[in-house]
Amino acid sequence: MLETYELIVIALMASFILLIFTGYPIAWVLAGVSFWFVVIALWGAETLDWDTFMLDRWIRFSVIVDRIWSQMQNSVLVALPNFIFMGIMLDKSGVAEKLMQAFTRLFGSLQGGLAISVCAIGILLAASTGIVGASVVLLATLSLPLMMAYGYSRQLATGVVAASGTLGILIPPSIMLVIMADQLAMSVGDLFMGAMIPGLLLGALYIVYVVVISNVSRGVAPHPPDAPKVTLGLVLEALRAMAAPAALILAVLGSIFFGIATATEASAVGAFGAMLLALINRRLDWRTIKDVCYGTASTTAFIMAIFLGASAFALVMRSLGGDEFIAHMLKSLPFGPDGIIIVILAIAFVAGFFLDWLEISLIFLPLVAPVVRALGYDPVWFVVVFAVMLQTSFLTPPVGFSLFYVKGVAPKEIETRDIYLGVLPFVAIQLLVVFLVFEFAEIALWLPREVYGAAAR
Repeated sequence: MLETYELIVIALMASFILLIFTGYPIAWVLAGVSFWFVVIALWGAETLDWDTFMLDRWIRFSVIVDRIWSQMQNSVLVALPNFIFMGIMLDKSGVAEKLMQAFTRLFGSLQGGLAISVCAIGILLAASTGIVGASVVLLATLSLPLMMAYGYSRQLATGVVAASGTLGILIPPSIMLVIMADQLAMSVGDLFMGAMIPGLLLGALYIVYVVVISNVSRGVAPHPPDAPKVTLGLVLEALRAMAAPAALILAVLGSIFFGIATATEASAVGAFGAMLLALINRRLDWRTIKDVCYGTASTTAFIMAIFLGASAFALVMRSLGGDEFIAHMLKSLPFGPDGIIIVILAIAFVAGFFLDWLEISLIFLPLVAPVVRALGYDPVWFVVVFAVMLQTSFLTPPVGFSLFYVKGVAPKEIETRDIYLGVLPFVAIQLLVVFLVFEFAEIALWLPREVYGAAAR
């Protein structure tokens, strides 16, 4: 029979899930549920009188304030606005337009060449921006009208744009990995290196899928009849277009990987580098700076509001014994250690249909991470495989944000059904990478081991 605290924990989680569908901002839902369940829990406690009850409640809430204040002082989170600024500034710098023009000419004569170009640019943008919304919108704006004009399948065109644009949440520098590292007190550099190979593998499999489907079903991705043949000049043009983002990637990730700078310091280098690229391309003016600053402030405020609400929610959950309850439930499963990990990943996959990666990372991940450590799994490996699974949340309806981004800027002839059907093969590819990282842990652990000369910490 369930204990009283267990019933309160279940009611807390159920209330949060139900209130999500009311349409209220998720940050206020988290904070509001936390407030009322502290009151409910204390009201049910054996308090002697009203004064004792009020004092106990004040102590509980003061702990929440202290937790929020300590998180606001965390220097690791300074990397968030810097990486966001870098991503938005890079999207306005004109680098992506040059890449699209060069790659379209280079791959245009191939079957599915335009879709291959989108995948390649998506990988480069992911390694230099990390902002999914900006990448998806930019790729859709640049490539969808072109692919529609050349007779591409609407499903393939929208699917490849939505999937390629989400690579930035996994390939470093990733704000998701920064937040995960902060929540679990892990090294950002370890997670960046651990996610590098799985992220590149995912992008490569996208390209393989495009090549296969384009040659098997030739009508879905025809090559333009006027596309130029591949020449040394086109290759050099593509390399020149890649030089700027490659230099930014080297400055940011190279400084982290080689121990020159921390992730926070490297994020400042990236923000400054993005401004230099915009200046070189003559895209840096007062209006651009103002728009980028507004966008950075808005996105950072959105993330931090959820961050604070989730912190209060997690603290109340732990105060009610929710972490012990979840740990007991997972350990009591009759599946063995690997089975428990599969259940955790399955829950994360299903939760991605209704929640954003941010809520899952802030609420669910800290609750299951101690169980994973107790089972003896490498925390870097688990966080990486968990992050790959969370990437599906951008492509799974009804709240897949990449789907909304594509629909918002897609040509009128593209319907929502086309987008939903178009992303299904790419969700399957994401699940395949989850399986590969799950079965072959070295995919996530080899690079950190090579850099540090020992197992990832």
